Amino acid sequence: MKRNFKNLGIYIIIFAIVLAVAWFYQGSKQQEVKEIAYSDFASYLNQEKVKEITIVDTTLSGTLKSGEKVVMYSPSFLEIQMLEEEYIFPQMKEGKIKKVAGVKPKKQSIFLSMLPTLVIIVIFVIFWLMFMNQGQGGGKVMSFGKSRAKLHKDEDLKKVTFNDVAGLDEEKEELSEIVDFLKNPKKYRDLGARIPKGVLLVGPPGTGKTYLSKAAAGEAGVPFYSISGSDFVEMFVGVGASRVRDLFEQAKKSSPCIVFIDEIDAVGRKRGAGLGGGNDEREQTLNQLLVELDGFGENTGIIILAATNRPDVLDPALLRPGRFDRQVVIGIPDIKGREAIFKVHSKNKPLDETVDPKVLARRTPGFTPADIENLLNEAALLTARRNGRKIRMDEIEESITKVIAGPEKKSRVISETERKLTAFHEAGHALIARMMPNTDPVHQVTIIPRGRAGGFTMILPKEDKYYATKTTMEEQIVHLLGGRVAEKLTLNDISTGASNDIERATDIARDMVTKYGFSEKIGTVNYSSSDEVFLGKDFSTRKNHSEEMASEIDEEVRRIIQDAFDQAEKLLSENIDKLHLVANTLLEIETLDGEQFEALFTGEKTSEQLIAEVRDMEKVLEKANAEEAAESENLMRLESIKENNEISTDDENVLDSKDEISEDETILDSNDEILEDKTMLDKESDNDEKN
Repeated sequence: MKRNFKNLGIYIIIFAIVLAVAWFYQGSKQQEVKEIAYSDFASYLNQEKVKEITIVDTTLSGTLKSGEKVVMYSPSFLEIQMLEEEYIFPQMKEGKIKKVAGVKPKKQSIFLSMLPTLVIIVIFVIFWLMFMNQGQGGGKVMSFGKSRAKLHKDEDLKKVTFNDVAGLDEEKEELSEIVDFLKNPKKYRDLGARIPKGVLLVGPPGTGKTYLSKAAAGEAGVPFYSISGSDFVEMFVGVGASRVRDLFEQAKKSSPCIVFIDEIDAVGRKRGAGLGGGNDEREQTLNQLLVELDGFGENTGIIILAATNRPDVLDPALLRPGRFDRQVVIGIPDIKGREAIFKVHSKNKPLDETVDPKVLARRTPGFTPADIENLLNEAALLTARRNGRKIRMDEIEESITKVIAGPEKKSRVISETERKLTAFHEAGHALIARMMPNTDPVHQVTIIPRGRAGGFTMILPKEDKYYATKTTMEEQIVHLLGGRVAEKLTLNDISTGASNDIERATDIARDMVTKYGFSEKIGTVNYSSSDEVFLGKDFSTRKNHSEEMASEIDEEVRRIIQDAFDQAEKLLSENIDKLHLVANTLLEIETLDGEQFEALFTGEKTSEQLIAEVRDMEKVLEKANAEEAAESENLMRLESIKENNEISTDDENVLDSKDEISEDETILDSNDEILEDKTMLDKESDNDEKN
């Protein structure tokens, strides 16, 4: 219907344009008669240039012998009589001029005279309708106040259930009550229980808030409306409130149902905190949302799920009981949750036998489900880049580092001086981390640039930590200053490469003094400023301590940093030989993993032995990659032949008796050789690892 209306409008516009052109063209043809004055007309008659003459009422027109038409409008009766007696009648007698009987023109109808104006009006109306139609997304003229919530179909919802959500056992249990109420409301009503009207999902980005809400809707099997908080707010006043009303009217028709509002902080921020006062569009929308959640009207059977990562900016009226009764915090998954998430996201990916989800869970502390899905996808892309058929641990290790620090930049041209500076800087970080008793072990040291860093030292914790102690924070500052100290001791100069380390160390020291009360001189008092960045809540801020106390805080922060610097300098001075050993090894092979660094630090292996082993491992890995790529190409070729029906299943079993496909036989034989070589290679690698 919409398409037919659109086509009809186009045809009307074309017809109107053609009609207008024809009308104006006809009018222009009628205006080809030349209008002249009385004296000019008399001159033409005197020179006998007039061939025909017509007199109709007060209009005197004539056709010249040259074919040109002339006309004189509104001549007086006396002027016409003078022309007739002096020129017209004598020439008519001589046959030089012919008088044509004039016909009185018909009076033009009012409709025809107004037709051009009507055509122009119609064209403008059609253009306006089409413009409004396009501006509202098609077929929504003047529908500003309609809700933009999307109703998801049953087949889409059933694709995601609680079985697809890993690592959120307690959170799923909280939402299972909502699901059970939607399925069996009578059980709760008989007990006099009131199910929460709204559930607020709070957590950092990428932890699965939206995914968990989809799973709840899939489990309940009820209509599911989803909308973003920004979809309510519009530039037109009153539109947001109208959309809220329309959303709940639609939900009532589909009750029981679930309404999911993503990023609710876009519409639910504290009232009175903006610069526009309390009568702006966003606050009107919030007021209407508060009324719909818990006002005089009843919205029985409508469960509101909302997600945000900024609960601190939400209006208190939105969070009170009766509106969002329950808050479900979805945080960063622990090691058990990460293991389950790895299993879920690797379900459809061909992993190598050496890949262990437990090991991956230990190596990815602080990763969200979105990060884990991303690193597995990056690992699959790296495997496809080398034409592999299975994702190995090497690709996953590389993808973990890529997600944390960015991709490698091996093509960057770096001078030998800067390489040496980076090597000693990272060696200083690694040695300090190894010598600190409470610092986590070194996982990788590299001088290959990644992202904005010229190199980095990766330290991964052995287990998840939820608290930090005073000792661990002091050791962390010493570790951060290790790079600057190493530069000072070995190069007799310092660089700007330690700027980020100094910034992080200063922040930790200031938090120790002002936030956590770790300073004996300052005492157990919180002097930190609020982390609130919401413009308007505190438009004018002030310090919560005196200038004298600020000076003492600065002095205490400086003391902590200086003590850590002195400690790092003492440790590296006592182990200067190991600093040179690690730095020189990095200059040769550029990257050391945790085991290699530990063997080098303890003296289990010399630098020459380690470099030789790395070179051999690179050759073995390069050969394995080449053989696996060849195997993959051959298998892909066979699959392509099968799809083209050039080889049937029976033909594959008797390939030896077919001379016409000898080339394919060669391919199969080469695959067997490759598999044998690969088996031997794996055994050799195992023996090398044991040795």
